[in-house]
This record gives sequence, C-alpha cells and structure tokens, in this order.
Amino acid sequence: MTRAPGAGGRMVVVGGGLAGITAALEAASLGAEVVLVERRARLGGLTWSFERNGRTFDNGQHVFMRCCHAYRAFLRRIGAADQVHLQSRLDVPVLAPGGRQAHISRSTAPLPSPLHLAGSLLSYSHLGVKDRLRAGQVVAALRRLRLDDPSLDAESFGSFLARHGQSAAALERLWDLVILPTVNVGAAEASLALAAKVLRTGLLDQADGGDLGWSLVPLGVLHGENGRRALERAGVEVLCSTAVDAIAAGARGAGGHGADASPVTVTAGSRRLRADAVVVAVAHDAARALLPADAIGDLSGLGRSPIVNVHLVLDRKVTDLPFAAAVGSPVQFVFDRTDSSGTEAGTQCLVVSLSAATGEIGARPETLVTRYFEALGTLFPAARRASLVDAVVTREHAATFRGVPGTAALRLGPSTACHGVYVAGAWCATGWPATMEGAVRAGNAAAAAAITGCRIERPLEEVPA
Repeated sequence: MTRAPGAGGRMVVVGGGLAGITAALEAASLGAEVVLVERRARLGGLTWSFERNGRTFDNGQHVFMRCCHAYRAFLRRIGAADQVHLQSRLDVPVLAPGGRQAHISRSTAPLPSPLHLAGSLLSYSHLGVKDRLRAGQVVAALRRLRLDDPSLDAESFGSFLARHGQSAAALERLWDLVILPTVNVGAAEASLALAAKVLRTGLLDQADGGDLGWSLVPLGVLHGENGRRALERAGVEVLCSTAVDAIAAGARGAGGHGADASPVTVTAGSRRLRADAVVVAVAHDAARALLPADAIGDLSGLGRSPIVNVHLVLDRKVTDLPFAAAVGSPVQFVFDRTDSSGTEAGTQCLVVSLSAATGEIGARPETLVTRYFEALGTLFPAARRASLVDAVVTREHAATFRGVPGTAALRLGPSTACHGVYVAGAWCATGWPATMEGAVRAGNAAAAAAITGCRIERPLEEVPA
C-alpha cells in the first residue's frame, strides 16, 4: 500500500473507541496518513449497542455535562451534535421509596456560582437541615482547593467530607449521586483529586457547567456509525475485525526523531504496517499486554471498576421523567430509553444504571431483573401494576479504572518509553476521571504528541508478513 506523502507522517491507531477515533481524526486533520485497527467488528469501544427482539439496547447508559467541551467538540466533528439532548438547566430528580421526590438543580435566575445551587441544597428534603447547611461548608472548602495540587490524590473524598462535618447520610444521599456515576467508585473511596475535579468543573466553576446531556439515538449510531463516516471522510483507513498481535518500537534518529529514525512496526493478522508512530488507544491492561514491558510500566495498580445495566421493558408507561436518581433504593439511576430502543407504543424501556457494581457484577441475570423490577415499583407506583415484556442485563467488568487515592501517579501522558509509541484512553493522565470527556482529551493529546514526533514526508508502507 502506497499513498501520497503526508506532512504529518505515517500513523497507526490501535483501538476504535472514543480515544482511538479522536486520535485518528485529529492526526488526519494535521496531515498524517492514518490507519485505524480495531479487533471488534464495530467502532465505539465501550459505548456500543445490540439488537434483541426487535429493539436496540445500549451496553450502558452514558451522560455528559455542558463542561465536557472536548467531547462536545468530538460530537460536532463526527456530525452527531444533533443526536444528543443537553439540558437548558441542570435538574436531577431524586426519588426515594414511597413517592418522595427532591431535586438537585440550578436556579432559574442567572445567579453566579455557587449561589446557583444554594436554593436546591437548602430545600433538598432527602437530608436533614443540619446536613444541608454543612453541605455549604463543603462547597466553600472545595472552591479553595487547587486542582493541580498533587497532594489531593493522597486523600480520599470520604476523608475530606468527614473533616467538613458530613454524615454517612450525606455521603449516600448527596455526594454519591455525583461521584458514583463519574468516578465509578463511591464518594467514601474516591480520590479527592478526581472528586474535586468533577465537582469544581461540573458544578462550581461555572454555573451552567453541570447541565446534563445524553444520546437520543443508540450509542452504536452516535459514536460507532457516525465515527466511521467521519473517519472515511478524513481519509483514514479503518480495519475492523483485525486484532493487533505485536508492536515493535522503532529506534530514534540522530536528532531524536526525523527521517533517519526507524519505523514502528504493527503486526495485525497477515499484515505488517510500518509507520512513524503508533497510538495505542485501548484499556490499560490491554495496552500493557501489547507493548514491551518497559514501555509503560506496571499499571496493575489502576485496578478495575465494573458497571452493570438492567434493561427493563414494561407493558405500560410508568413515568414521564427522562431520568432520575434514587436514594434509599438499590437503584442508583434510571433512564427512559423508550424512543432510542425502538420500543413499541404503549410500552416503556427503563434502564437501571449501576456504577461501581462489584456486588452485582457476578449475580445471575434473573436475580438482577427481579431485584430491580421490584425496586422500580417502590419508586414509581404505576410500575407495581406493570408486567415485564422483556429484560436484559449488560455488564462491563472493566468499565473504568478504580479512581481511588494513588492512581494519579500511575496515569500516563501520551508518550511512552518506546520511540514512536504513544498511548490514549480514559485511563491516561487527563485530570478527568475515566469518562467520555477524558477519552477524547487523551486521543487529542496522543495525536498532537505523535505528530510532533513524526513530521516526516514519506508514504505509509505495508511490508510482507
């Protein structure tokens, strides 16, 4: 395979998730000739969809915030910005068994931060008055933190909350509502650095930063199909259903890089691709298995945190809410995915999303379906009269790394110890937890670093296997 020379050099991207798609698109926009290799038959990584009984289900529910600027730019880049909904104003209904409902929302008045949340916190009926007032102390303390202070990753958010008078009830009924779905560990365990990043950037630094958004279409369409079309428009060659067997790093040239540097070789099935750079955009444990032992070091300390979703199709509509959080219930969040799933009129598809689901990841599907169908009945009275039309459980055993204290030192920037080899993924050092925003930021960073290191004008080569 020979192509016209590209000013950005030759690049192979391994992995077709959000980080890989981003890296490939960014590198192509900077002049590189890019081949993207993905072992699955689809793109989208951990955001994917499947069909069952005429309906389309996502493997899990994903949301973003208005402050996720890189991810929102990614949606515009792949032509998908009109396929998501973004709240005009943050409003999270929080349900409790017995029909009690409160809201975490920002003021309808144009108040500056943190006053935009004050009314919501003071009226938050799932907490006692003392806990509500003390939550304001936490907000003030968070605003005093320096997010670039490395010592924040040495402390848990739970310890920080305890120092500021937060009760166990406040952790469960307030702080977990934000930290569980974003850091994928509970507030008690989460790194203070990651928790502070989410709360400051999402809720406190800008009044509208926490407005929530979600996909209106299946994730396989939003990221996978739109991503593939964007890659094709950019001239990126996409090789799906192609596993990478080995990556052999190149040798540095006399000046550290340049035309006299030897190429990186990527072996994928019967093909061997030589390029000036490779971006390995896969999970941290998969990257460790692909690369030489000294390339990225031991990442086992990042761990794994699972996510489980229970998809329930009911024979009637039981709620008008597009989504809700829950307290005092095994349900964490529930989303209405009726329209995107293609569920027939008169029925409703509700998805219960469970972060840090270590207790549920090994449970039998029928056990989870029964447990969460019954739990819906305590939150939505109409669900007690409903029958199940269909149900399916999806699990991601290694959805994210575990965002606990000490993980910041293990998260890498885009460069590795191997010449011409870069890494990208939500586990990389973006300052964000393992989110879609983090994945896109890592992809952009890896592409920029790789282009800087391989501005060589010579064609991408394929050599005999």
